[in-house]
Amino acid sequence: MEKKENKKTNQRLESTKTYINDLSKSYSKLNFVRVDLSYKKEYENDLTLEEANKDFKTMLNNKRSKPTVFDGMVGYVAKKELGDDKGVHIHMLAIYDGQKVREDITKGTQIGEYWKENITKGNGLYHNCNQNDYKENKAVGIIEHNDENKRKILDEKVLTYLCKDQQSI
Repeated sequence: MEKKENKKTNQRLESTKTYINDLSKSYSKLNFVRVDLSYKKEYENDLTLEEANKDFKTMLNNKRSKPTVFDGMVGYVAKKELGDDKGVHIHMLAIYDGQKVREDITKGTQIGEYWKENITKGNGLYHNCNQNDYKENKAVGIIEHNDENKRKILDEKVLTYLCKDQQSI
């Protein structure tokens, strides 16, 4: 069974790398913004996966009506998980045109606040990974299409995590 899971994880990782490679062909710089979206403890036990999916889809569908948050977004990668400590939560990697959007930490906060206040009506929480977690490793923020070193770090530190099977839904 483990070999089958590893094969799925590897296929998912390779597919995600190809997706980002394709975006890199269209945009000379990409701005990677990593945000974890979740719910307050008092709501997470009653929350179903369907409700979390609906919230996430609503956020993505609202992109056009919320240009301050989503203008310049050219793609995303998302992973939904069910954890003992966080309940249902979503790891999101929003990908922006790095020529148009420079402030990755600000973007992460805007996405998180929009999730928290508008999508979940105050019942949501977020963690802006660009503020600290990956920033020091240079795995998020602006990556130029020809910066192989930063891209390798993104692949190893961020994409590998987002594509793993453990806890995936």
